[in-house]
Amino acid sequence: MNFISNWKQKFLHYKSLNAKDKLSYQKEFLINNALYILLILAIIYTYTQNPKFLGTNSIINIISLSAANLPIACGIAGTIVLTGTDLSAGRVVGLTACVSASLLQAIAYTSKMFPSLPPLPIPLVFLIVLIIGAIVGYVNGFCISKFNLHPFIVTLATQLIVYGILLMYITLNGNNGQPLSGLDASYKVFVTGSLISLGKIAIPNYVWYGLIVVIIMWFIWNKTAFGKNMFAVGSNKDAANVSGVNVVKTTILVHVLAGMMYGVTGFIEAARIGSNTASTGLNYESDAIAACVIGGVSFVGGTGNIGGVVIGVFLLRIIFVALNFLSIDVNLQYIIKGLIILAACAIDMRKYLVRR
Repeated sequence: MNFISNWKQKFLHYKSLNAKDKLSYQKEFLINNALYILLILAIIYTYTQNPKFLGTNSIINIISLSAANLPIACGIAGTIVLTGTDLSAGRVVGLTACVSASLLQAIAYTSKMFPSLPPLPIPLVFLIVLIIGAIVGYVNGFCISKFNLHPFIVTLATQLIVYGILLMYITLNGNNGQPLSGLDASYKVFVTGSLISLGKIAIPNYVWYGLIVVIIMWFIWNKTAFGKNMFAVGSNKDAANVSGVNVVKTTILVHVLAGMMYGVTGFIEAARIGSNTASTGLNYESDAIAACVIGGVSFVGGTGNIGGVVIGVFLLRIIFVALNFLSIDVNLQYIIKGLIILAACAIDMRKYLVRR
């Protein structure tokens, strides 16, 4: 409703302008929404080249891939609201994915990492990966808030630390870094099974888990004192501190929540991928950051909403799927991803300068 109301107000404001101001308004609109316009044009072009792009199978695939990436994007969005970022996110996803896979391998699997350990209860494993993510998040938040270190440096350090832990973990019990596969059937059904189908196409369960994450994060951001404090700290740390907000506690909690979201992503990815290695989660943080910025979460701090993050994740996933439909070289796709991030950040900074 707020989205519709905002656009209605903008339309009424536009109608009240004179011809010169309308031209200026149109120019600003095109610049501020250039990325969305380009993405829409790319979607139209891809459809003209391959109509299957907007077929039911493709749409379900886009929704599924987006849902799998929603938790990490929702988590990293909070760190961006605080004018920071989190470079460790992808490696935390990799660590929690490998932990999930190792603890939920089928008892009869010949290359089981822990041969004498039966598959643990799924809720217990889920709790374990949440705790792992929360610990990494706590370290990030504590170092940033207590030692006043830059988030880039702190999360770069924890990225390396977590990666080192991951590399050591997958060599335990003589595993020697081999892929962790042979997952227990109950785990795969829990994550990738389907309770609801669209026609003959099954919708994976993790789509609904992604939706639950979005609802929880929306509630936290919009209906709790913690959410208000997060935006206050992101807007102006000193002013928030003067007004009674515990800046240190808020910063730590934001990163703890982000770490837990990475744990959720790792838990889902382990079953979705089915074969997990040290490269699981690689560069996931770059896609999440790009989605957040496209969705309006500003690096200048104090700006963003969960709805925008969801839109950003979907738009980014649509363009990546479109690149595959157009048979664009995989190496070139990395260049396009980088350009999208640069364009989104440039537009975001321009909006900020205009507001000032």
